[in-house]
Amino acid sequence: MQEQITYKELNELDEVAEKIVKFANDLKIWTFEGNLGAGKTTLIQSLGKYFEVIDTVRSPTYSLVNEYLTKKGETIYHFDLYRIKDENEVLDLGYEEYFYDDKYCWIEWASKTPDLIPSKHLAIQIMVETDKRIIDLQRYE
Repeated sequence: MQEQITYKELNELDEVAEKIVKFANDLKIWTFEGNLGAGKTTLIQSLGKYFEVIDTVRSPTYSLVNEYLTKKGETIYHFDLYRIKDENEVLDLGYEEYFYDDKYCWIEWASKTPDLIPSKHLAIQIMVETDKRIIDLQRYE
C-alpha cells in the first residue's frame, strides 16, 4: 500500500504527522530517507508531538539512538544511522532489542543497514522540490 503527502509550510507538519500515523496503522518500525536537510528530523519532531513525547526530540547523529518517553509512559526509539560505517556498529548496539521490542522505532538513513530492517515496516521517503516537500509512504507487511 502506498500514499503520497505534499506540504509547503512547516506549520502543516502536525497534520502531515497525523496522516502518517493513520497510514502506518499497526506498523511500529518506520524508516526515513531523504537528502541531508530534507526534513527527516523535523518531521520526527512533529511525530513526537503527536505521540506526546515529553523529552526533547533531536537527531541522535552521534549517539546513534535516542530514547523518548511519552506522557502515556510508552518508549519510542529514534535512530540516526547517517554516520555509521558498517552494519557492525548497529549490531553492537543490540539492535534486535530495539527493532523487535514492539515499540515505535524511527530510523533515519535506514538504507545504510538494509539487511537489519524488519520486513514489516513503514518506509518514508522525503523529496524536496522548489516550493514543496513530497513524502512517499510505503507499507511493507
